[in-house]
Amino acid sequence: MIALIKEIDINDIPQCVTVIKESFMTVADTFGFTSENAPAFTAFAADEAKLLQWMNEQHRPMYGYYESEKLVGYYNLSVQDNGECELGSLCVLPDHRHSGIGNTLLQDALIKAKNLGCYVMKLSIVEENTVLRNWYEEHGFTHIGTQKFDFFPFTCGYMEKKLIDTESEF
Repeated sequence: MIALIKEIDINDIPQCVTVIKESFMTVADTFGFTSENAPAFTAFAADEAKLLQWMNEQHRPMYGYYESEKLVGYYNLSVQDNGECELGSLCVLPDHRHSGIGNTLLQDALIKAKNLGCYVMKLSIVEENTVLRNWYEEHGFTHIGTQKFDFFPFTCGYMEKKLIDTESEF
């Protein structure tokens, strides 16, 4: 089986939407999120228009993990002018999990962010998803806070990882 990570182009967008929705739906099912109580949650809010906005207006680099030309994993980076970047929608199809794809995508994202000049990577998670929080912590991310929004039936957790030691750069 041939596996590779490649940059997403416009023709891949429909596949990306499917992978994102299917991947995040397992979280929605686990925690009882629905399109009624969490319409802005990724499983319900991701669509072609949103991904095209990320690509064309926000200029987010997007990458997919392909196994034998089938997209099975995805992530994007929102690169900020201040040297920070946000990891967005890192996901793996449920039937491809626990095989190292998530680790591979995360390592790829960290390398690409650093190569883009980012000194810190940030991300947000469903705070109640302790399995995911622990996974990110095992990969060197630090929990930096939470925020509760009226439009989500969960708490947003925020994490970050330094990519470059800015103090030793000076």
